[in-house]
Amino acid sequence: MLKKFIYPIATLTGTIIGVGIFSLPYITSQVGIWTMTAYFLILGFFVLLIHYFYADVALATPDFLRLPGYAKIHLGNWAKNLASLTLVLGSIGSLLAYLIVGGEFLRGLLSDFFGGNVFFYTIFYFILGTIAILIGVKAVTRIEFWGLTLFLIALFFLFFKGFHLVRLENLFTSSPDLKNIFLPFGPIIFSLWGATMIPEIEEIMIDNKKNLKKVVLISILISAVIYAIFTIFVLGISGGQTSESALTGLVGFLGKEVLMFGFLFGFLATFTSFIAVGLNLKNTFHYDFKMHKILCWFLVCFIPLFLFLLGLQSFITVISLVGGVLLIIEVILILLMYQKIKVKN
Repeated sequence: MLKKFIYPIATLTGTIIGVGIFSLPYITSQVGIWTMTAYFLILGFFVLLIHYFYADVALATPDFLRLPGYAKIHLGNWAKNLASLTLVLGSIGSLLAYLIVGGEFLRGLLSDFFGGNVFFYTIFYFILGTIAILIGVKAVTRIEFWGLTLFLIALFFLFFKGFHLVRLENLFTSSPDLKNIFLPFGPIIFSLWGATMIPEIEEIMIDNKKNLKKVVLISILISAVIYAIFTIFVLGISGGQTSESALTGLVGFLGKEVLMFGFLFGFLATFTSFIAVGLNLKNTFHYDFKMHKILCWFLVCFIPLFLFLLGLQSFITVISLVGGVLLIIEVILILLMYQKIKVKN
């Protein structure tokens, strides 16, 4: 049961729930809760539909390929080249975003015990992630399962300790501002996106592929519910004082000791996604570009670190670019491939 259903759900849910969740309360405070709700419902349905289409494409294509390989088979070399570019840039952007915020959460979690600055903890986060990516998909499914379990426990504890501070009036402290009207677009798509992991899920479910769409539906619904609860919780406490990374703005309300569970929650949310996205990109380099596995691992892990060291450390800018531009190109390719396989059938 675990291998056939629970592990795949945990893996895809762990991929979807990542750094994007921490942008949602701040964005809601900027555009208003009703505007954010409308965006979330419309874009959420759209993302689910695209994931369904991609699941159909995956099932209609030979195993051990990723988006570029799929695109070449169904659309030709031009599509493979475009898919390769968007997948690589989008995945690297995602890994960079996880690295930026994951290091901050790890510092919040451990610095009281071991000291050290955010750079030290970012490097430590990077080392843990690179080891997990090197291990491979079988071990990662277990990491995702237990990581998601601990993540939900930490989230529950945070809610339990802070629920009494939630004020409904804080949810309506902001009104829509036309200059921010398009702000939710990229981050919402980014926060709900897990399509790149569907080929991995299909391989995990090698003897149970008929349930692939069920796994997709359940994973996206779990993610959406957690996002909604988290956004209401953070905004209900901090209101107009909501910070860009959500958790740091709660320190004055919950205290550092309680917020330690929040930092644990943040670390696990970003870390599970870091290893899943990194694994998918590593396999893309290996299966679609025929690179040596060690070179694939090196490129996946060290390019984001290099960009971080160059000073690219604004995570909202990164996820807005990835979600608003690169993922939309990926969506177009998925739609074209889906149309092609339906015509053939």
